[in-house]
Amino acid sequence: MTFDKLDFALFCIGSIAERLKLNQTEVYDKLQQSGILQNFIVKGYDVLHTFDSEHITDEIVDYMNEKGVLK
Repeated sequence: MTFDKLDFALFCIGSIAERLKLNQTEVYDKLQQSGILQNFIVKGYDVLHTFDSEHITDEIVDYMNEKGVLK
């Protein structure tokens, strides 16, 4: 993983944690266990990082809901 992708993943975790009022460790665990971190955030970096922060967070939270990660 490149530094840019790592930095982006950390940004996403922080933004999601803030939005969902969870701590960052909880968000990381949910993203890692569901495969969203690697298969959506890291693999989708080239497209996702071009959007504004609110849109990025919306997309990931929506995907977490679709995958049943947030109950």
